[in-house]
This record gives sequence, C-alpha cells and structure tokens, in this order.
Amino acid sequence: MSHIELNDKKIQILEVAEKLFSDKGFEGTSIRDISKMAKINVAMISYYFGSKDRLLESLIIYKTSDLKLKLENLLHENIEPLEKINKLIEIYITRINCNKGIFRVLHFELNSKEREKSMTAFTELKKGNLKSVESIISQGQAKGVFRKDVIIPLITPTIIGTFFHFHMNKPFFVELLNLNTEELYNNYIKTTLKKHIQQTIKALLVYEN
Repeated sequence: MSHIELNDKKIQILEVAEKLFSDKGFEGTSIRDISKMAKINVAMISYYFGSKDRLLESLIIYKTSDLKLKLENLLHENIEPLEKINKLIEIYITRINCNKGIFRVLHFELNSKEREKSMTAFTELKKGNLKSVESIISQGQAKGVFRKDVIIPLITPTIIGTFFHFHMNKPFFVELLNLNTEELYNNYIKTTLKKHIQQTIKALLVYEN
C-alpha cells in the first residue's frame, strides 16, 4: 500500500485514530472507540480500512509521505554534506515533534515480529528513509568530509532515540530546565535539543582534527 485515496470522512477517521492511538496506545484503542469519537459507524470504518492494522498503515502513509519527499529533495540540494545532515536532523525533529503521539506508537508499541509483518508500509518507509540517509552520508564520504567507518543504520536511531528519551521524560526535564510552558518546551526542542543532536551526529561522522 503505497498510495491511498482519501475523502473527508477517511481523513476525519484518521485524525481521530491518531489522537486516540496517541492518548490510549494502539492496543488500548478499539475501532468502536474511533467510531464513537468520529461519529462514524463501525461498519463504515471497516468498509474504508478493513482492520485496525490497516487503518494504522493508512495513517502512517497519510502522516509521513511528505517526510519521504523532503528527504528525497534534500538529497538533490547543492549544499555541503554537513549542512545536508543538519537539515536532515531538522526535518526529522520538526516532523516527530509535530506528530509525537503516532511516532511513539510506531517506535515503541509496534516492534514485535508479528506486528512488523503486517506493517509493510512502515517497514518500506524506514527502508526508503535509510536509503536517503545512506546517500547523503555517501556523498560526504566521497568528498572526504565524513569518516568511512560510520555505522549508517545507527544514525537515525541516534536522532530519534535522543528525541524520545527527552520527550518521554518530559516532567523531569521540564523541572530540571525550567521549561514551565508548552512554548518554552517546544522552543527548547527546536533550538537546544536540535543543536545537541546535530553536534552528536557531527561527532560521529566527521574526522577528528
């Protein structure tokens, strides 16, 4: 499933499903819960999506297809490799921060082998994104800017893992760093946390002077 035809009702169902999956978890949300909140009957949701797994797969495509496009466009930008990596990190952080709930469900709830088999869209998305990261790093290696011994498949988990450790310990960091409003918290992510992740990835990629 690489493309889905969407109408207003489908989008309404997907938006409600995202909120409920984010608030209650994937396993904790039923089709009936989605039906009740969306004010659309269960039969119609089943007709549109078939099952809860398929609904989630449609939601992934709906929420992340532009991420794939942004990474592919970045690949062809005529800028220095390190600037490209910094932009890549900014794209990831912005996207994850806007869709924290669904990304948390994807990365922390749906990592069993059985679930992975049914989540082909998410698997293909991860593979596609990894190819974009590999290409960007390969460009830097070809120019002699990036190290040859980089473990490329671990770059994305380093970015995402750092973000989610921070976000899933939000009360601790809010108190520690005096981020007492949602605006302060989000600004900290967009500036300080993003810069920290960029510096971390740079340290992994660039030769020591």
